[in-house]
Amino acid sequence: MNVAIIGCGLIGEKRLNALGEHQLLYAVDKDISRAQRLCDIRKQGTATDSWQDVINDQEVDMVVIATTNDVLSEITVAALENDKHVLVEKPAGRNPQDIGRAVEAAKKSKGFAKVGFNHRYHPALLKAKEIVDSGEIGELMFIRGRYGHGGRVGYEKEWRFDKEMSGGGELLDQGVHLIDLSRWMFGSEFSDVSGFAGTYFWDIELDDNGFMQLQTDKKQMAWLHVSCTEWKNMFCMEIYGMYGKLQIDGLGGSYGIERLSYYKMLPEMGPPETTIWEYPFPDRSWKLETDYFVECIEKGVQPDGNLVDAEKALEIVYEIYDRSEAK
Repeated sequence: MNVAIIGCGLIGEKRLNALGEHQLLYAVDKDISRAQRLCDIRKQGTATDSWQDVINDQEVDMVVIATTNDVLSEITVAALENDKHVLVEKPAGRNPQDIGRAVEAAKKSKGFAKVGFNHRYHPALLKAKEIVDSGEIGELMFIRGRYGHGGRVGYEKEWRFDKEMSGGGELLDQGVHLIDLSRWMFGSEFSDVSGFAGTYFWDIELDDNGFMQLQTDKKQMAWLHVSCTEWKNMFCMEIYGMYGKLQIDGLGGSYGIERLSYYKMLPEMGPPETTIWEYPFPDRSWKLETDYFVECIEKGVQPDGNLVDAEKALEIVYEIYDRSEAK
């Protein structure tokens, strides 16, 4: 496929490295030197600062959008209106209304749209989902999830804490990953949403911590916490079934070695039978997600982790924001 990458920062480069044998046709950034850098890395493509010209090019098959949140939806809608396939980075917009416009554009487009929920493609999470779907641990009861980092000097001045550009703080930034993973594991919608988004450390108007209590119609519960006052980067998701527990720790790199622990209940209960998988490999989630999306395009089927999934996640985020402002 001929691919255009719009937004050539850290995530744009990760998406570039995940392209495999596909052809980079354009790299686009308002800072054209960053676009040129991606072309130099790949030894392919043309650097430009005009995403409008790129999505109108008939040679472009797929558009990868890794910009700041304020233009994610605008570019997605325009690309879909030009019948391009779109892989847009999460959260896919600043609010549910942003994403709603993209959802409507996707219904009319010949192109397919996927949202960058790369956490679904980490091997420990893929294995956990396989075990859940097999029924080995029985019906799920509840999930506990924690995800956080410690920021960096000057973090409060970055675009993620500019509401006009980002749409929200930590709950929107990392929270959508935990919400999406929980919806994915349960295979159900959350009908009862409560929580709080607060600011504890950073001198900002937006939230640096988000706390969520999400419940399905079957009373399955997800307790989730995201934070940029974690100081030591961490990821932990615990999935409790009737007959066992799965625990995912780490995402590689500064988050620690990715590990899945399976605690299987024995008939006599007591200490569980324990199996541990470790994945001390470079992060392949970006490549696996790209491959999955291309496979969906080839088969003509809508991908999971799509714009509707992103819209559902942001509806939860904004329900909690509304509750927090009311307190």
